Amino acid sequence: MMNCCVQTNVTDDGKKIIPPTKPMSCAKSWLQEKTRKTFKKKNLHKRIPILRWLPKYNSEDAVGDLVAGITVGLTVIPQALAYSGIAGLPAAYGLYGSFLGCFVYIFLGSCKDVPVGPSAIVALLTFQVAHGSWQKSVLLCLMCGIVEMLMGLFGLGFLIDFVSGPVSSGFTSAVSLIILTSQVKNILGISAKGTTFVEIWTEIIHNIKDIRASDTILGITCIVVLLIMRLLPSCKIGPKEPHLRSKTQNVINKIIWIVGTSRNAILVILCCIMGVLLHSYHEGTPFKVIGYIPQGLPSFALPPTHLSVNETLTGKEETFVDMMRSMGSGLIVIPLISLMENIAICKAFANGKPVDASQELIAIGAANIANSFVQGFPGTGALSRGAVNNASGVRTPLSNIYSGALVIISLIFFTPYFYYIPNATLAAIIIAAVVFMVEVKVVKPMWRAKKSDLLPGLVTFVACLVLPLEMGILIGVGLNVIFILYSAARPKLSTEILTTPGGTEYLMITPDRCIIFPSVDYVRNLVNKQSLRNNVPVVIDASHIYGADFTAATVIESLLRDFASRRQLIFFYNLKPSICALFESLSPTEFVVYYQEQQLDELLKERDYSQDKLQTVGV
Repeated sequence: MMNCCVQTNVTDDGKKIIPPTKPMSCAKSWLQEKTRKTFKKKNLHKRIPILRWLPKYNSEDAVGDLVAGITVGLTVIPQALAYSGIAGLPAAYGLYGSFLGCFVYIFLGSCKDVPVGPSAIVALLTFQVAHGSWQKSVLLCLMCGIVEMLMGLFGLGFLIDFVSGPVSSGFTSAVSLIILTSQVKNILGISAKGTTFVEIWTEIIHNIKDIRASDTILGITCIVVLLIMRLLPSCKIGPKEPHLRSKTQNVINKIIWIVGTSRNAILVILCCIMGVLLHSYHEGTPFKVIGYIPQGLPSFALPPTHLSVNETLTGKEETFVDMMRSMGSGLIVIPLISLMENIAICKAFANGKPVDASQELIAIGAANIANSFVQGFPGTGALSRGAVNNASGVRTPLSNIYSGALVIISLIFFTPYFYYIPNATLAAIIIAAVVFMVEVKVVKPMWRAKKSDLLPGLVTFVACLVLPLEMGILIGVGLNVIFILYSAARPKLSTEILTTPGGTEYLMITPDRCIIFPSVDYVRNLVNKQSLRNNVPVVIDASHIYGADFTAATVIESLLRDFASRRQLIFFYNLKPSICALFESLSPTEFVVYYQEQQLDELLKERDYSQDKLQTVGV
């Protein structure tokens, strides 16, 4: 409810006279207050992080960002070309979504290590939602950006907490296998349609007779070369300690690291040259190539909101409402998965510092909105590029300007040469990257720590392989929520027979968590069962009960009636005052709470209780 301050006068008899207020003056007052809070220095630095680090920017930061930006740019160009294929789109669309969002993230991003652009997981989700339609992919980019922006503005970054580690691992592993599977057809040089793991493999087996030897040999060779080059960044010559190495050794190590880090770009350039040399005007190239990519930057325009008959797979015209309906749950799943990937980068290189998930949602959302106007499909920060960014010595988000500039340069000058890049080479780049995303290593520690956590992870993994990805992740999250609710509905109660300082035995029952509506009947039955078995005064230790609700209060009332009917004493120990007031308001029978251990003897004495008396009654 909106309140505004008004001046009050007082009559002769002391009564206040409140003058009538105008709605417009109240709205103006509220708007002024909101504006004052919004433009506070602290809030501006939080929502526009560039204001925090730009005034401190120096020459060392500039050099670090330049090196990191160029290194990431050499990584993002081949990845963008490859990830377009995962999304079922022409190669150009990956480049279109790799430059404008980078510039936007500089102003709004809170993490220096995040390079915004296409990612393998989001590309696959885009394919499953848009089915290879560039119009729907671009509109999906806009809508996901709007959803991410709204989630960030309303502080909904906490939603990522509902995706547990096992569910995340199961989802990532399944996605990796699906992406790997989707690229097998390019390695073999055959066609295979499908969106799920089972569908794609069925098509591959059906078309295996059409395998092309040249593509297969090239693809397998590229995978082996990439896996070998992946080891180069960890190879060092000379002593282990950098300060003990000579200048020549440090230079050689740096060159080895650059070659290993830029392996994707190097391989693409070499295979592109090979494609040019082997190209024949009559027979073409001996392997399939990505083909024509329009030269120059894309036009700046509003994303398509209507599909004609010739632009749809069904042959029916689709309005904006039809396009939105076809996207379904992807409008929620893709923003959440994008946030998951982005936060994974932030946490990996935050060195223990807190990560503002809501601000990252705003930054990714704004980047996707911008990308949609230059025909990009949804993107986010990719962990592989984030690792390269960090290892390259990135200092601020300004490094994005250099990687984005490289993409622009490639679109203006080099796209005619991209024609000759083999599909098998891009497929090898994807396979060599995603094969390490299958999280097999988490199974063993999870089994040792808590075996039940394997179930939601395994269910998510299987569901994502068999069903569309958005359904798989929703099933995993749903199962995880059921586990949480079951845990809340079945709190653990520890029981032990203790003796008061006066020598009286009593039963101490200690719930390990709050008492809310799913668990109250379970707790009541257990308390009654244990109290009947021991037939001594009962004390409920409420030290861990930090919350309760109306249903809990009504059940506590029933519990007190149960004890009163059999004339057995029950007390509550260390119950929080707010919960005490709630329980007391609904308890017509005696409700006793104490906070010091020695008080228990006094309470028993007041009620004329003796151990012999109760034992006699029990007999």
